[in-house]
Amino acid sequence: MHCGERPIGGEMQTVLLVDDDRQTGRLMRFLLEVEGYRVVMTDAYDDILSLVQSTLPDAILMDSHLHGRRTIDLVPGIRGLNGRVADTYLVMTSAANCFVECMKAGADRYIPKPYRPDEVVEEIECLCG
Repeated sequence: MHCGERPIGGEMQTVLLVDDDRQTGRLMRFLLEVEGYRVVMTDAYDDILSLVQSTLPDAILMDSHLHGRRTIDLVPGIRGLNGRVADTYLVMTSAANCFVECMKAGADRYIPKPYRPDEVVEEIECLCG
């Protein structure tokens, strides 16, 4: 089930994918690209905020922990950026039980790991559609 459709002939929507699991990252990148999204991917904590500002993604799919560092702590900073970035859809994922913390930080959605990749793609389509 798809929640929305991207405009035909419109600008390709961008998803910033932040995950330190290479296999998960490659799979999610492939699935999102098949659905017509431009995917920018990083596993570098220190690059996240600058990538958000430079790519102006329509959605961010971000693991709550990256190489042992808490990306949850970056969410208020992302939300505090000026312009369209402040309204970017933010989906947090995690193998840890941090639903409440992610939502309080400002995430739009939380998806626990392990997840079915097709469900995550549908969630992105619902938010961006």
